[in-house]
Amino acid sequence: MPTARNRLVSLDDTPYYHCVSRCVRRAFLCGMDAATGYNFEHRRQWIVDRIKLLSSVFAIDVCAYAVMSNHYHIILRLDAEKANNWSDYEVAERWTRLFSKSTLIHRFLGGSDLLAFELDQVQKLVSTWRSRLQDLSWFMRCLNEPIARMANQEDRCTGRFWEGRFHSQALLDERALLACMAYVDLNPIRAAMAKTPETSDYTSIQERIIRPEESTLLSFLPGDEAAGIPFALKDYLELVDWAGREIIRGKRGFVPASTPPILERLSMRSSPVLDYLRRTEKITPVALGPLSQLRKFAHSVGRRFVKGQFLSKALCPEAH
Repeated sequence: MPTARNRLVSLDDTPYYHCVSRCVRRAFLCGMDAATGYNFEHRRQWIVDRIKLLSSVFAIDVCAYAVMSNHYHIILRLDAEKANNWSDYEVAERWTRLFSKSTLIHRFLGGSDLLAFELDQVQKLVSTWRSRLQDLSWFMRCLNEPIARMANQEDRCTGRFWEGRFHSQALLDERALLACMAYVDLNPIRAAMAKTPETSDYTSIQERIIRPEESTLLSFLPGDEAAGIPFALKDYLELVDWAGREIIRGKRGFVPASTPPILERLSMRSSPVLDYLRRTEKITPVALGPLSQLRKFAHSVGRRFVKGQFLSKALCPEAH
């Protein structure tokens, strides 16, 4: 039986989550289907456009994404404080960008005078919407359901398009976040779909390099974790470029002289980083971070333990 989502998410431990959605059976998300000869490449833009729309509505920031042929990766930061600071009007206005508005909400947004019982009803609706606009499951639902409907309509079929639910992984510290972002951004290179980060179409790394002025991604702001990703963009780009080159060379365990200094500052050994970025298994641990934080996260979500302790110990060693 699948684990309840509230046993996979704990904002007390981390706001960062890596999510993956895969198509069922032979459903094709993007690219060229060799079996039918049909090109689904245009569906990649569906995903990117929907991600941008949702990031402008939800109190959830997008750190990284990569759209592949039968799945996509996305790393999100949940910002409950932002949602809780929105006025009732702003919550209703945001929600109705995605869903139709009732006559009552139309009157509320139009500034009409409402009776006491009507205001009470509005406040109940707004309270529900405020909670949903900071919720990981609702973000992914609002991303996946429209794409599934569009794909099924185009394919002239019905039924499931996605697997039963998306996979999520809590990223418990900045090292886990850094490694996972690089893993996501390097997916097209690992799949031989691109040779360099800047030519990796439909990825966050390409967006940051080629179209920074149009980007809606969470910014890199060194030393300011509350406002953005706590690294320098230059350091991150050097890390992705270095890791991408080493993955292509396949020199397992080799530590080049060009190892980015950000790894030293975060006490990350280069070999485990490369091993993590080369991994090919589809199943990911529910959390990634130092062992002590992994155990704390397990307690927070009501579990005796979470898988991935060996990987976490290698990638995110405890500070001494």
